[in-house]
Amino acid sequence: MEGSHDHPYIPRDLKIEGYVPLALPMSTIVGIYAAASIIVVSIVWIFSGKAKKITTLERWLMCWWAFTGLTHMILEGYFVFSPEFYKDKTACYLAEVWKEYSKGDSRYVARASDIVAVEGLTAVLEGPACLLAIYAIATRKSYSYILQFAISLGQLYGTFVYFITAFLDGDNFAASPFYYYAYYVGANFSWLVIPTLISIRCWKKICSAVGVAQAQPQSSQKKTKTR
Repeated sequence: MEGSHDHPYIPRDLKIEGYVPLALPMSTIVGIYAAASIIVVSIVWIFSGKAKKITTLERWLMCWWAFTGLTHMILEGYFVFSPEFYKDKTACYLAEVWKEYSKGDSRYVARASDIVAVEGLTAVLEGPACLLAIYAIATRKSYSYILQFAISLGQLYGTFVYFITAFLDGDNFAASPFYYYAYYVGANFSWLVIPTLISIRCWKKICSAVGVAQAQPQSSQKKTKTR
């Protein structure tokens, strides 16, 4: 029987009763995730090309929302609702993902309350909202920019909470520098950069729309006075 300390995570005295070692190698776990992501992005890219009046940038945004939305709902959702994933003996891919990722941040395998809370909100609220954003862009809904802005702010908030809480708790949760930079930093970096860029774009679009709306009544009043 596996001992509570017989695991690859930091700190070494972390108690994980019933831990079952990884069945899949890192290359397989990362490779499957990369392949699935490419497939999702490719499908969205192809179908978005058939939509009318959709720009290239909007097509890329749809790809991003599909990728991040499914990541939130499937991967993060599994983590939230599978508290004993580290005991899995069936080589379930989703369990293997979190066993592997925990080498970069052991708070996941330790089920830290702040991590569970952030991931729970992300999976349940932001995940479906990301898919709604795809629909909003494709059908050119009036709420498209507001929705994307709200989701991006939520992602930024969650990511900052993720990094700040780790810093406040000593930032010593990675099994090695490689896992620290590859998983903890690298795997989360895009959720800082891309939401920031989307937020800036949406902010400009919303401000522009509000400016036009405010200018119209003024122009109408001037025409009325002239008459």
